[in-house]
Amino acid sequence: MSDILNPEIAARLKRNDDGLFAAVVQERATGAVLMMAWMDDEALARTLATRKATYYSRSRQQYWVKGETSGHTQYVHEVRLDCDGDTVLLVVDQVGAACHTGTHTCFDTDVLLEAPQIAE
Repeated sequence: MSDILNPEIAARLKRNDDGLFAAVVQERATGAVLMMAWMDDEALARTLATRKATYYSRSRQQYWVKGETSGHTQYVHEVRLDCDGDTVLLVVDQVGAACHTGTHTCFDTDVLLEAPQIAE
């Protein structure tokens, strides 16, 4: 397993002041957005090498593989870089809850704006 990111990919990434970029996670089967987490070059390199979603915890300042302790794993099918280079999209098979609260997605709780009702 390589912890070194391909230099051509690394050159396209735009990182924040902490050297991190956003990773948006989408469920392959449903298209649902499951969660957002942070990555750095090493986390992305590990993900690309293993197909196990690996993120960087800002609070713990360490790497974590999704499901390593909970069993709620993410098998990565695709990784895409957005047009600005500041976000990656992981398309995954999710086993169990994606959210640390135990819900399927991190976006299951508060709806701030709903789709308008269409009159029949």
